Amino acid sequence: MAESAIIGGTTDLSEAEKHTPRSRIASIAGACAGNLVEWYDFFVYAYTSIYFAAAFFPAGDQTTQLLATAAVFAVGFFMRPLGGWLFGYIADTKGRKISMIISVAMMCAGSQLIACLPTYGTIGFAAPALLILARLVQGLSVGAEYGTGATYLAEVAGPGRRAFYGSFQYFTIIAGQLLALLTVTALQHLLSAEDLKAWGWRIPFVIGALGAIVVSVLRRSMHETATAKSMHRKEAGSIKGLMRHKRAVLLVLAITMGGSLYFYTFTTYMQKFLVLSAGFSATTVSFIMTSAMVCYMVAQPIFGLLSDKIGIKRSMLLYSTCAVVLVVPILLSIQFTRSPLVAFSLVLAGLLIASFYTPIAGLVKAELFPAEVRALGVGLPYAIANAMFGGTAEYVALSLRTASVEQYFFFYVAFINGMVLLASIALPHLDRHGYLDGDGEIEARTGFRSARG
Repeated sequence: MAESAIIGGTTDLSEAEKHTPRSRIASIAGACAGNLVEWYDFFVYAYTSIYFAAAFFPAGDQTTQLLATAAVFAVGFFMRPLGGWLFGYIADTKGRKISMIISVAMMCAGSQLIACLPTYGTIGFAAPALLILARLVQGLSVGAEYGTGATYLAEVAGPGRRAFYGSFQYFTIIAGQLLALLTVTALQHLLSAEDLKAWGWRIPFVIGALGAIVVSVLRRSMHETATAKSMHRKEAGSIKGLMRHKRAVLLVLAITMGGSLYFYTFTTYMQKFLVLSAGFSATTVSFIMTSAMVCYMVAQPIFGLLSDKIGIKRSMLLYSTCAVVLVVPILLSIQFTRSPLVAFSLVLAGLLIASFYTPIAGLVKAELFPAEVRALGVGLPYAIANAMFGGTAEYVALSLRTASVEQYFFFYVAFINGMVLLASIALPHLDRHGYLDGDGEIEARTGFRSARG
């Protein structure tokens, strides 16, 4: 076995494997609670922007103000690569625990700043400038949370249950989005529209900041999974060290391209697609999407258990094959259906296909890198591909719709997921050759001729 495999593989995780089941579950709960709060805070901005848009931007028509808030939302999205790099370095050189504590503290600071911000009428252009600053901080935080969180969950879970425990990362991502939506919905029933625009929109941000404080305390009791040996290696957390694993980086980029595009197509963009193309009312769409997302959330641990049984490679092949073959028929059927029940069934079918991928999305990446560059290897390539393809999914779809060629988007999603299929075929069997449980021979085993592992 190569030295890198000894350092990055199961030997390197000996400290994590000494955890008792109870301490392991407590650590996983701390990681997942932070993930939930991070995504609640990040998405509550989108759900409340209709109420605070006029407070931070010069007077004008509502569409212009909403476009400005959407642009600020996108700024936060594209800060993720920087967060993936910065906190990947911290996690690989100082420890996963300290990286996750800092990331949730930054999210808390961003939410608290938005909650307390004076309006444009009070401080002029300083108001949108400070709003952008808050979103920059939150974007860094989210970029940090995915890479380090996925790495930590993969390491602390232990052999045989890594996919099951890793599934709770997307479980809490979805739960955070749903919690943000439910919080805003509750306020809509408790407060008048005038009160929401005047001050009520600040309440969800205060809730998020308080939640982040609680999670910061919880995370202090988490066990560290990185060892002193891996953190003090010369290449720990460095781009130079990461580039020694070029094939792994390419695999992460390819997998994330299609996975992120597919995920955002069937989650955030789907709400607009159902209204604009299928012609459903906003109320009906909210019911369809909330119901489908709850089912999708519950499916995560079930598909995680399945992946632990059949292996990561087979799960990736199932996801990518189904995505390539079925995404166009599903989206075409949604476009032309007028039945809410049929629309729900089709959206759920699309999300269940994604469920072959999302429970192992972090694990498959963590398996590809040794411990000294694992958080960086998971976080940075993911954040780049996610911003390029996940972050632009809605823009591409709407642009093609404006050009009256909306169905080209369906084939675009299928084509990009064809890259995932190729990566899945080239992927070695990670239970034998990954860094967590195998011999770490990723570079030697990656390729179409090694498809049998």
